[in-house]
Amino acid sequence: QVQLVESGGGSVQAGGSLRLSCAASGYSYNYMGWFRQAPGKERDGVAALGSLRRTSYADSVKGRFTISKDNAKNILYLQMNSLKPEYTAMYYCAADPFVSTGRWLLADEYNYWGPGTQVTVSS
Repeated sequence: QVQLVESGGGSVQAGGSLRLSCAASGYSYNYMGWFRQAPGKERDGVAALGSLRRTSYADSVKGRFTISKDNAKNILYLQMNSLKPEYTAMYYCAADPFVSTGRWLLADEYNYWGPGTQVTVSS
C-alpha cells in the first residue's frame, strides 16, 4: 500500500525558508513531485524529480526551490528559500511509476498523493 505523508509546513515571513519532507512507504517511485494549491485555484506543479534524477521546476520558483530525494530513506524534500506571500498554499507530494518527459509538473499525471501540508508566508 502506497502512502505519502508530507511534513515541514508552517508560517514564515517573506524572505524566509522552509524545508518540506514527504515520507513515502510501500514503494520507491522514480517520478515524484511537489504541487501547491491555493484556495479557489488549481493545483499547480512546483517541482518534480524524474528519471536519471533529472529535475523540473515551475518558472516562478526557479532559483528559489530545490527538490531532492534521499533514496535510502525514501524521503522527498523541497527546500524553499526566499519565500513570497504568493507562495501561500497547501503543498502536496505526488508520486507515480511513470510520467512522460515534459509532463512532470502536471497534476493529472500522478496517481498517488499525500494529504498536504500548509505553507503560509506573511508579508
